[in-house]
Amino acid sequence: MFQVFSEIEPLRKVLLHRPGREIENVTPDEMSQLLFDDIPYLPAMQKEHDVFADTLRSQGVEVVYLHDWMTTCLQDDEPRIRFLERMAEASMMAQGRSASALKEYLLDLDAGAFVEKMMSGVRKEELPEQRRQHLYELMTKHYPFYLAPMPNLYFTRDPAAVIGHGISLNPMSQEARKRESMFMECILEEDAGLQHVPRWMTRDHPFPVEGGDQLVLDRWTVAIGVSERTSARAVEDLAASLFASSDFQRVVVVEIPKKRASMHLDTVFTMVDTDQFTTHAEVIDKDGQMNIFLLERGDPLTITRWSSLSAALKEVLGLSEINMIPCGGGDKIASAREQWNDGSNTLAVAPGVVVTYERNYVSNELMRRNGLQVLEVPSSELVRGRGGPRCMSMPLVRGDSRA
Repeated sequence: MFQVFSEIEPLRKVLLHRPGREIENVTPDEMSQLLFDDIPYLPAMQKEHDVFADTLRSQGVEVVYLHDWMTTCLQDDEPRIRFLERMAEASMMAQGRSASALKEYLLDLDAGAFVEKMMSGVRKEELPEQRRQHLYELMTKHYPFYLAPMPNLYFTRDPAAVIGHGISLNPMSQEARKRESMFMECILEEDAGLQHVPRWMTRDHPFPVEGGDQLVLDRWTVAIGVSERTSARAVEDLAASLFASSDFQRVVVVEIPKKRASMHLDTVFTMVDTDQFTTHAEVIDKDGQMNIFLLERGDPLTITRWSSLSAALKEVLGLSEINMIPCGGGDKIASAREQWNDGSNTLAVAPGVVVTYERNYVSNELMRRNGLQVLEVPSSELVRGRGGPRCMSMPLVRGDSRA
């Protein structure tokens, strides 16, 4: 069912989430807490996302939607109750009488509406007033939700990532996103065809790691960023899990600046062809040096330190030369602007064929001059969540399904 041994092998199947009502539950007061810098306009956002999905379909990619998959898994009452109880435990759900009323309200919905509410959140006014008058309610009137929305769900890359034939269920860094990995956890447990899929990481791990920091470079090599959202301790444990139970031989650990503009490795570095990569100056310090560690399978595990990303990539991928394509063409102003709008966050659908945001025209033109086919999608609203095409996609199958 799952197969990802490369960032660039032809994309066959991908998981997306079309933005829904959770976006309309982003308010100015809660915006920062929900990790948004602005309030998107949902109808335009959905149109842009539909173009993105259609662009993938035009390349022969099967698009699976998170809402639909969850709805199929939760048709029966028992799995729905299990999921609700876990969500209640992990959420700032109502307490006391309101908690019981909220659960009754949610379980009365059909499966599709139930999943939508789990994603979009439940506003206080949705419950009858007589069921929500108690001390807790009176003291928290300023907060509008019984169940908080998850507006970052359209970034399906982060909560879980397929690596090889297994999956990393990621313990998310930010409080607003911690529940997101529960959806894929539920799918793995309730979809009979997935119950034996290896799990390289579980969502209850004490240290965070996110999918934007996980890149599969080839059949033997995974790159993982140590970033604002991913801890070095989690990387060590993920590497140990891969070495113990898969054929992966090495993990390239890349330390990047811990700041919002470079929150994940894939916001400053992506693979776009066998020997070509997009990058951004933020990933390299003023002397052209970096902190890179190569972890290699063995007893004992061996660790090699590198200071050059180019040298490390040539070594692990067996390449004599590589081409780094700088975001914004290296121009100080264009680079900063396009990096903020995810100019380096490209999604390869085949070797040398990438999906990008159309707004990053300097970077896109440079990629074309380097022989890449660039498929542009609109992004005036999608970009407000601070993530690009790679962030919005979770590849499930790449390459020959018989591999």
